[in-house]
Amino acid sequence: MNIREKLKDKKRIVIKIGSSSLTHKETGRLDLIKLEILVRELADLHNQGKEVIVVSSGAIAVGRAAMGLQEKPSRLSEKQACAAIGQARLMMIYQKLFAEYSQTAAQVLITKYTMVNDITRENARNTFQSLLDMGAIPVVNENDTVSTDEIEFVNTFGDNDTLSALVAALVDADMLILLSDIDGLFTDDPNVNPNAEFIDVVEKLDDHLMKMGKGSTGSKVGTGGMATKLSAARIATGAGADMVIANGNDFHNIHRIVEGRSCGTLFVGNKKEEFFLIDYIEKLL
Repeated sequence: MNIREKLKDKKRIVIKIGSSSLTHKETGRLDLIKLEILVRELADLHNQGKEVIVVSSGAIAVGRAAMGLQEKPSRLSEKQACAAIGQARLMMIYQKLFAEYSQTAAQVLITKYTMVNDITRENARNTFQSLLDMGAIPVVNENDTVSTDEIEFVNTFGDNDTLSALVAALVDADMLILLSDIDGLFTDDPNVNPNAEFIDVVEKLDDHLMKMGKGSTGSKVGTGGMATKLSAARIATGAGADMVIANGNDFHNIHRIVEGRSCGTLFVGNKKEEFFLIDYIEKLL
């Protein structure tokens, strides 16, 4: 059996959507046509009997556009204000679009510090399980209004790439899909090196591959470069989940991946005998 054929059988799927995949490049405002396609794809996965969790960026970008700010705000308080405005708008649109397909979206805002504490981490796990049991689709984001890690210390803590991997590990997901503004993993930065070669499948994530991640991102609305995606892959695959990095410019890639077609870079899950999520979380603090 082709290694990608096994993706058809994945039951619990976490899908991370980057800011640049949700917004118009020129204005920073939400791309509503793409959002409708995204929700239809996710609703159809749910109709197939799969459990879907969405980790959605975009709150700060949406808030910034709503307030007419042309550039990313520089002060932390402004970023958090934009997050408060944008998260409410983003969730309102998700709720409306999912309702068109008789689906229920549920907002889940967490921080990495929620994950550090044994009690709150277990509470989060139980909440996710209850939502999935009820048939809801959790829409997760870091609580940017009160959390400074993602906003201020991106190079140290990562962004929603890391958060999505932690969520995938927390809920024992079968697969994590990272959708961003890149096609997958290359041997070098394809924007700089035209001879960079695309890597279709990674069966083992070694130190050599980790060094391919460069802490840069091609987008002015997002925060995560390839380095955070490879760190996410290490967490997700270590927890036993397969992970795919694919381009979010076309949300139809979601069903292509789940159908086992060649799309993006597949990182094969390789569950460690002694995988302790708290060990990975503490490295981020």
